[in-house]
Amino acid sequence: MQVQHPITVRKDTGAWKAQVWISFGAAALLCGTGLAYLPGTDLDRAFMVMGYVFCLSTAFALAKFVRDNEMRSQDTPLWKVVVWSGFAFAMALTGWGLMRMSINPTYKAYLGVSWLFLISSAFTLAKTLRDAFDAALSEAHRAGRRAAAESTITDSRA
Repeated sequence: MQVQHPITVRKDTGAWKAQVWISFGAAALLCGTGLAYLPGTDLDRAFMVMGYVFCLSTAFALAKFVRDNEMRSQDTPLWKVVVWSGFAFAMALTGWGLMRMSINPTYKAYLGVSWLFLISSAFTLAKTLRDAFDAALSEAHRAGRRAAAESTITDSRA
């Protein structure tokens, strides 16, 4: 008879989840505030909004790509190029747009730091959401195995 060891499913604490969401919300609020009061032109503001959204979406895509390919490569080499170059392109264009603006250097620093905070918190949020999904999936598999084992025991006794 095989000894079965219990499977432990690691879950993030509620405090960690709250901190991740609060950080992401604070970063988005700081970016939004910086863009709302941007002393540049409307074109500068529109460019930075598009840059922030582009960076944010490519950060989530990159986080998913890295996580999906963590154990073994699941995507084509071209998709790897697309994901990594998309993220690099988004970051480079947004940085270029920020640097070329004719605004106070202090304001540029505020926009730059809030932008990097947004990207960092996006990666952390993506990881936390994926961890929660993996934990729920493991729990469902464990519950299914337990139910199957109990029905086998019940059937063998009958």
